Amino acid sequence: MIHYNPKSWFALIFRFNKADTLRELFPLMLSVSIYAGAVTFLLMDVFKLEETSILRKVIYVHQTIGFVFSLLLAFRINSAYDRWWEGRKIWGSLTNNSRNLAIKLKHLVSDEDAAFFNYAIPLYARSLRDHLRDEYEPGDQAILPTNGDKHVPNQIASAIIKQVYRLNKEGQINPEQLVSITAEITSFTDFCGGCERIRKTPIPFSYSVFIKKFIFTYIITLPFTWAFDLKYFIMPIIGFILFVFASIELIAEEIEDPFGYDANDLPLDNICENIEKHVGEIFAA
Repeated sequence: MIHYNPKSWFALIFRFNKADTLRELFPLMLSVSIYAGAVTFLLMDVFKLEETSILRKVIYVHQTIGFVFSLLLAFRINSAYDRWWEGRKIWGSLTNNSRNLAIKLKHLVSDEDAAFFNYAIPLYARSLRDHLRDEYEPGDQAILPTNGDKHVPNQIASAIIKQVYRLNKEGQINPEQLVSITAEITSFTDFCGGCERIRKTPIPFSYSVFIKKFIFTYIITLPFTWAFDLKYFIMPIIGFILFVFASIELIAEEIEDPFGYDANDLPLDNICENIEKHVGEIFAA
C-alpha cells in the first residue's frame, strides 16, 4: 500500500509510480490518438465533408448518454471502494479481536499454555493473509502442525479452540469465561468468510465487459463529431479522455480485490506484524 501526504498537492501531481495508470494506458492512448488523427484526415482532407454533415449530429448521442455514462463509472468505482473498505474493516476487527483474546487468555492460562496462544493467534492472521493470496507458508510444525493442502485458517482456529476446551475441562477456565473466549475465537472464522466473499465474488462478468465496451465505443466515435471543430488538436484530447475513463476502470479493478500485492491493496503484511507485536507484548507483560 502506498503511504502519502494528501496535503502535498504539488508532489502528488508530479509524482509517478508503478501504480500510476498512465504507464499502463500510454500505448493505448497513443493508438487512440493516432486513430483520431486518421479519422480527422479522412473527414477533413480526403472526403472534405462540410460542417453541415450529418456526422455532426452524432454529438447529440454523446450528450444524451454522457450523464448515464458518468453515473455508471461513479457506481463502478464506488462499488469497488466498498469492497476495499469492507476488507479493511474486517482486518481491523481481526486485529482488535486478536488483542482482546490475548488479554483474556493472559490472565487465565499458565505460562506454558500462554506460549502456545502467543504463537497461534498471530499465526491465524498470517495464515489468513496467505490463504487470500493462494499461498502457504508452513509455521512451526512442532507447536501447531498444519496441512497446506487443506484450509489452513480453519486448522489454526480449530487448534486454538481445542486448547481452550482442554483448559475448560481441566478447570483453568470456567463456563462463563469459556463463553466469552469462544465468542472471540469464532469471530475469526466470520472474518475469514467475509474476506473469502470479497476475494471470490468479483464484479459480474457482463457488467465489467459492458463498461469496457461502453468506454471503447464512446471514445472511438468522438472524432466523428469533434474533428470539425478541433481539427488535429483532437489527437491529444482524445488520448486524455481515454486516460480519464479507462483509469477509473483500472483503479476499480485493482481495489475490488484488496488482498494481493498491488500498490493500492491493503497493507496486510504490516497488519500481521502489528498483531504479532501487540499479542507478544500482552503475553510478555
